[in-house]
Amino acid sequence: MVITEQKYKPSELGPIPEDWIEATFGEVLKGFSSGMTPYRAKPEYYKGDILWITSGELNYNVITDTEEKISPKAVIDTNLKLLPPGTFLMAITGLEAAGTRGSCAIVGAEATTNQSCMALFGTNKMSTDYLFHFYVNYGEMFAFKYCQGSKQQSYTGRIAKLLPVILPPTLEEQKAIAAALSDTDALIAGLEKLIAKKKAIKQGAMQQLLTPPHKGGKRLPEFSGEWEEKKLGDVADVIMGQSPLSKFYNSEKVGLPLIQGNADVKNRKTIIRNYTSQVTKRGNDRDIIMSVRAPVGEIARAQFDCCLGRGVCAVRFKNDFLYHYLINLEESWSKFSTGSTFDSITSKQVRELEIYLPNESTEQTVIALILNDMDKEIEALESKKVKFEGVKQGMMQELLTGKTRLV
Repeated sequence: MVITEQKYKPSELGPIPEDWIEATFGEVLKGFSSGMTPYRAKPEYYKGDILWITSGELNYNVITDTEEKISPKAVIDTNLKLLPPGTFLMAITGLEAAGTRGSCAIVGAEATTNQSCMALFGTNKMSTDYLFHFYVNYGEMFAFKYCQGSKQQSYTGRIAKLLPVILPPTLEEQKAIAAALSDTDALIAGLEKLIAKKKAIKQGAMQQLLTPPHKGGKRLPEFSGEWEEKKLGDVADVIMGQSPLSKFYNSEKVGLPLIQGNADVKNRKTIIRNYTSQVTKRGNDRDIIMSVRAPVGEIARAQFDCCLGRGVCAVRFKNDFLYHYLINLEESWSKFSTGSTFDSITSKQVRELEIYLPNESTEQTVIALILNDMDKEIEALESKKVKFEGVKQGMMQELLTGKTRLV
C-alpha cells in the first residue's frame, strides 16, 4: 500500500483523484434486471435444485445456497434468468426498512432471484468486486436520497442507472481495492465463526455444569454430595424495581443511571439511556439485573450503581454462580409470565422460583469461574472483531475515495 501525493477534483461523493472516473451506474455497468416469484399454487415449481434468491438473503455476503430452490420448469415458465457467479445483487423494494436499505450480495453459484433483487453485471469499465464494496459503503445513503414510493420505497431500473459512482480508472486498481477489503472481510468472518463456536461450547458447558447431577448434569470430579433445592428468595436478596417520577429523568448525568426494563438490558450488560435524580430502588455494581416485564427473564450484570425501574429487579448472591444459573433459565421464564397487555412476573414469583445449588459454596465458585473464563474469552474475540470492523471502515474511507492508492 503506497500513499502518494496527488491532485483532487470535486465529485458528487466528495473529492477524488484527478484520474478517477465519476460516472453513473448506467454508464459503467449493465444488467439492471430483476427476477420473479414462480406461481406458489404450483408446488412442482419449488421441487428443484436451482438456487432462488430473495432480498432477505442479501446480507453483504456471497450466496452459495438459498432457503428455497426451484425447478427448471419454473425457470422456463416464469422466464427467469440464470445469473452466473460474480453477479452483483442489490435489494430494490422495501428500502424504508433499515434491514433492507442498502443490502447487497454477490452470486456465488448460478442462481435466479425474485422481483425484489436487481442484478448488475460488470464491464470493462467497472468490476462487480469493486461495486460490492462501493455499495456496502454508499448503498444506505443512496436509498435515502434516490429511492421512490409513498409507502414502500423502491428502485426501478431507470433510477438505479442514475446512481453515482466514483472509481479508479483501471480494473487492475479496482480489483486490488476489492481484494484488500475482501481480505479484511474474511478476517472478520473468521472471527464471527470462532465466536459462534465458543458460544456453542459455553452453552454446552452451562447445560452440563448448571444441571444437578441427579438430573443428568456433569459433576466436577473433586466434589460430591447432592445439590440442594432452594427458593431463589431464600438464598439471594431480590430487590424489585420501582420507577421514579418521569420529571426526574435527565440526560445530564444527574443522580444515578436508570435501568427501566429490557431495553436497558442488552448483551448481558446494562445500558444507560437516562439518569434520575430521584432514586427509588437502588441496584449495586455487579448485581444481577433481570427484566420482569416483557420479555421476562433477560439477564445482565450491572456495571455501575443504578436506580431500578419497575421493569427490572436486582438479585444479589455471594458469587457468580446464580448469574450463570439464571442465564441458563432465560427461556423458562415464559411459563411464569402473566398479563393481558404484556407479560410480567411478580415479586412473589421471582422469590419462589425453585433452583438447585451445589451444597458447597466452593463448588459454586469453581463452576462460576469456569464459565466466567469462557465469557472473557468470548468478550476478547468480540472486542477483536470490533477493532477489525473499525479498521475495515477506515480502509473503505481511504481506498474508496482514492486517498490511499494501491499501485
